[in-house]
Amino acid sequence: AILGALSLPDIGQLFPDNDPKWKGASSDQFLREAVRLMHKAGFQLGNVDATIILQRPKLSPHKPAIVDNLCKILGAHPSVVNIKAKTHEKVDSLGENRSIACHAVALLIHS
Repeated sequence: AILGALSLPDIGQLFPDNDPKWKGASSDQFLREAVRLMHKAGFQLGNVDATIILQRPKLSPHKPAIVDNLCKILGAHPSVVNIKAKTHEKVDSLGENRSIACHAVALLIHS
């Protein structure tokens, strides 16, 4: 969402999965790079809203830890980071617990 708000290439273009240097890389590396690019472009995070779509596990007990971790990586206050969870009502690969999806929107403020 940060890369999109900056009109930059998507994560697959910046970190191609066929490049061996990214094999086994932790996803926080990609988010940290997006934050670096955001600051370099003269923006700060206004807020981020993410919806995680999965059948299992139930995400509610884990939301505080997810928000805390995102706040640390983003350098953001918890009041601007929102995480929601929903199921896919047992429909398609998401509902059959074969995949997980996330939709995120970020508001950036020019500093």
